[in-house]
Amino acid sequence: MDIPVIDLGLLTPYSEGVEELDKLRSALITGCCFHVINHGMTAEFLDEVCEITKQFFVIPTEEKHKYLRAVNDFEGYGNDMVLSEQQTLDWTDRLYLTVYPPDQRKYKFWPENPVSFRDTLDQFTSRSQIITETLLTSMARSLNLEEDCFMDKYGEQRKMEARFNFYPPCSRPDCILGFKPHADSSIITIVLQDKEVEGLQFLKDDQWFRAPIVPEALLINVGDQVEIMTNGLFKSPVHKVVINGEKERISLAVFCFPDSETEIKPFDCLINESQPRLYKKMKNYGDIFFEYYQQGRRPIEAAII
Repeated sequence: MDIPVIDLGLLTPYSEGVEELDKLRSALITGCCFHVINHGMTAEFLDEVCEITKQFFVIPTEEKHKYLRAVNDFEGYGNDMVLSEQQTLDWTDRLYLTVYPPDQRKYKFWPENPVSFRDTLDQFTSRSQIITETLLTSMARSLNLEEDCFMDKYGEQRKMEARFNFYPPCSRPDCILGFKPHADSSIITIVLQDKEVEGLQFLKDDQWFRAPIVPEALLINVGDQVEIMTNGLFKSPVHKVVINGEKERISLAVFCFPDSETEIKPFDCLINESQPRLYKKMKNYGDIFFEYYQQGRRPIEAAII
């Protein structure tokens, strides 16, 4: 599977990037992720983000435990919640933080070591906002829809959550996964991959394909909420993380959500006799994700008519 590289600078309304819009539309219709370049973050800044991620995960365990998540909460440091004895655990260590809006940040979970962590994450969040807004307006233009249709659903009460991942090496990588197969519940997901070690894979036509490392690029995929809004025209890709037998791997994923009370449903203009409505109206979509994920199911099943 060829994963396209899209120049974000050619997706602005003032550019003549018709070819880039076509690439974007094609990737989303075929259920593919894509890389973006010219996204406003320098190589040096992305290196800094990778470095603070590595530095956090190597600090002593007792110090990391200062940021330990509560038993029934996602936010903070540690493994994901265990919902049942039959649950298959992911081979990963993670730090999960609400990063937007600022008044919902729980700074008690934001590491003070390394000292640049908070400022760097704040900058990454601000720049990710710009990327998300550019992509959402471009997605609308690629379908000849009102330019703000996705942005209106993203809304003023939008939320962004960051997940820092550390995947230790394992001598039996064939027996475990860093992340079980799933599709994201977000509108947009922005991923900064490890610079050296691959691990992310996407499912297409019942085959798994690796997501290659593209220097200085960010990897993007849309989530289930976009699939619902476009009545299945844009696909939310299923993906997983495999483990390296010899090398550790890090990544950072930023998930962009509308407010949980926002009603998500297919755009009326994308429903007709030849393309009947496929999905119900949904609220609190992100809230059902984890329960379905641990059962090996997709939450979008709950939205199908």
